[in-house]
Amino acid sequence: MIELRSDTFTVPTPKMRKAMAAAPVGDDVYGEDPTVRRLEEVAADLLGKESACLMPSGTMANLAALLAQAPRGSTAIVGAESDIYVYEAAGASVCGGIGYLPVSVEADGSLRMAELVDALSIDQDDPQFARPAVICLEDTQNRRCGAVVPQDHLGAVYAQARHHGVAVHLDGARLFNAAVAAGRPAAELARGADTVQVCLSKGLSAPIGSMLAGRADAVANARRARKMLGGGMRQAGVIAAAGLIALTEMTDRLADDHALARRLADGLATVSDLVVENPRPQTNIVMFRAADPRLSWQSIVREAASLGLRVGELGHGRIRAVTHRGVTREQIDQSVEILSQAVRRALAASSTRQPTGA
Repeated sequence: MIELRSDTFTVPTPKMRKAMAAAPVGDDVYGEDPTVRRLEEVAADLLGKESACLMPSGTMANLAALLAQAPRGSTAIVGAESDIYVYEAAGASVCGGIGYLPVSVEADGSLRMAELVDALSIDQDDPQFARPAVICLEDTQNRRCGAVVPQDHLGAVYAQARHHGVAVHLDGARLFNAAVAAGRPAAELARGADTVQVCLSKGLSAPIGSMLAGRADAVANARRARKMLGGGMRQAGVIAAAGLIALTEMTDRLADDHALARRLADGLATVSDLVVENPRPQTNIVMFRAADPRLSWQSIVREAASLGLRVGELGHGRIRAVTHRGVTREQIDQSVEILSQAVRRALAASSTRQPTGA
């Protein structure tokens, strides 16, 4: 089975498994796990931040960052197509009494600036309005085809945040994909963010974990939130050992995933009745949809799975394929052929269901 639903399906490398088995460990809740402490130092340095904290997941890292920077009754300005807003179970509202204020997301992953400025420009003295406390950015932007957010937009958002006295959290689950695609250090992309989250267990191939880095006070507060949320881990060095390899040895190879995504998009462009949303992928995500109204995304996904390929839907009737270390060039070419067959089979099945005339 070829797996293209997500880069979360990557598995640890042999070197990671060996490092996990041999990792020096301690009690991380007491701050005494040496491997975790080393991972946090490396992450903070790579991201240009004062401090970092190992989190069990990106969802918890994002939530802890919001809890650390937004008081109850305030709002978080989020992209209407962002993972924080769409996929993370409204955690900031449920756990922190923080409202979400969504703004539109452009095709390039940027927030619609006029809406952002309007959201920031509420009357701070009017008691009927919840005050914005944090702006959430996402880079790469998942539901915008893995787009790399333009550097000038990041700078403009950081400037607006400073002007209005609000924090910025960067959901950088795939920030190293953005850095590789842009040819810039991850620290440069995250420079203006008060906190930034990066995922270790997507394209970087670690089995679990995300890093939250940022200002020392924000990370300290987020570490307390991690404990409250049940994320305090004990001998977490067995996880951190794989994370160290992920951060120090696995970032540059993301360029290979990007090349595979371009190969996939080129192949899918030749398949009748499929439209590729991003014919020149910037990173490792390819989005496509059915051109024929008789075809549903469900039928294509179902037929592809029966032929040995797993892909998934990602909103608005689009199908997402994500390249990663676990797939080869040959499997990408096979995926194109499988999707071509899946479309033909789905169309044939649709035709048999059409009502006949009287």
